[in-house]
Amino acid sequence: MKKTIAALTLGSLGLANVPALAADYVIDTEGAHASIHFKIQHLGYSWLLGRFNDFEGTFSYDADDVAASTVKVTIDPASVDSNHAERDKHLRDSDFLHVEKYPEASFKSTGITNIEDDGKEFDIVGDLTLHGVTKKITIDVEKVGEGKDPWGGYRMGFEGTTEIRLKDFGIDYDLGPASEVVTLELHVEGVRQ
Repeated sequence: MKKTIAALTLGSLGLANVPALAADYVIDTEGAHASIHFKIQHLGYSWLLGRFNDFEGTFSYDADDVAASTVKVTIDPASVDSNHAERDKHLRDSDFLHVEKYPEASFKSTGITNIEDDGKEFDIVGDLTLHGVTKKITIDVEKVGEGKDPWGGYRMGFEGTTEIRLKDFGIDYDLGPASEVVTLELHVEGVRQ
């Protein structure tokens, strides 16, 4: 009995020193617990707000090695929704997203930098492909929380922001100098697999 207790104690001490492995998550778009919002100034007088309704993705997160975390997301640009049917039709055409020619947008992380506050704040660097152009962007991220859900699963959530210049992605429709930059606001909740 003493040998068994000693073995269990030593075993648990050994396990305590083994770093946790990264956990894989699927972004919960099915339950509408994730969103991709955007805002851009309208002629410098007000803000136009919108979102992309259809997207999917995954992420991997390791609290012991946040720099090894990864994110991958695909977006259907035809799902753009600015709460105005005629404007959305224009956003889908060749002046803006040109969804017939470019039916998918995507983001794939290439690194995690500027890790602060025990991995709760960091930057995700990665490649955004939009309108047929791929550019490196940086997303400022904050971990919102994590824990068990009422259905027996485990969830983790983040929020992030970034800005992109439309002309960098080949979208050069003239909306005036105040409307050259789009702010993206990301809210992501993932279900551990």
